[in-house]
Amino acid sequence: MGNWKERAELLFKEEGINKLNKANVLVVGLGGVGSFAAEFLVRAGVGKMSIVDGDTVDITNINRQLPALHSTVGQPKVKIVGDRLLDINPELQLTRIEEFLSPERAYDLVSPEFDYVLDCIDSLTPKMNLIIAAKRKKVKLISNMGAGGKYDAAKVTVRDISKTEYCPLAKNIRKRLKKVGIDKGVKAVYSAEIPDSKSLKLTDGTNFKKSFYGTNSWMPALFGLHAAETVVKHIIKK
Repeated sequence: MGNWKERAELLFKEEGINKLNKANVLVVGLGGVGSFAAEFLVRAGVGKMSIVDGDTVDITNINRQLPALHSTVGQPKVKIVGDRLLDINPELQLTRIEEFLSPERAYDLVSPEFDYVLDCIDSLTPKMNLIIAAKRKKVKLISNMGAGGKYDAAKVTVRDISKTEYCPLAKNIRKRLKKVGIDKGVKAVYSAEIPDSKSLKLTDGTNFKKSFYGTNSWMPALFGLHAAETVVKHIIKK
């Protein structure tokens, strides 16, 4: 059997591949952003990963989420994504955590053992919990802002949270972080495109989510790509 990392090693070099294999990453949220981010990281060669999500696949996820198929509706996302990651790299050291993140659990879960934490949560309160826990514990984190209501791939980039604009979610996060004494130092994947307000839909508030925008197939994946790129580059340059 050939070496599945051959192409990556040509680009990252042996030293980079070794660093990635020793890296330990936490991905919280396995929806449209997190499922793609986790896969990009494992295909790049990250050797140890914990994935967290308490949700199951819903029929409405099919337009944008990697684990979502008609055959997987109703199944836990941590199972579908986890099985897929192990099929990519059978030697991956994988921990699956099937739960929604409470404030206490976020603080317990974030640990210096992780080289990077990826916040791929789309609900405000758990997102805040995870960001604050990482900042307090001085663990590197990249947080994904709102991909919904947007079309333009060219307007997605990575910036400090303090320099984001036109993103309602980022604005809300900035205001809340300021109240706890954090006004910068959080890497954010965000789009400078103004979201389509006509695509907004209110919900019953289940799982900390009060509303959501319409989404397409490519924007959440693109956010996951930027997050994974940031993490891989950091690990290789360490």
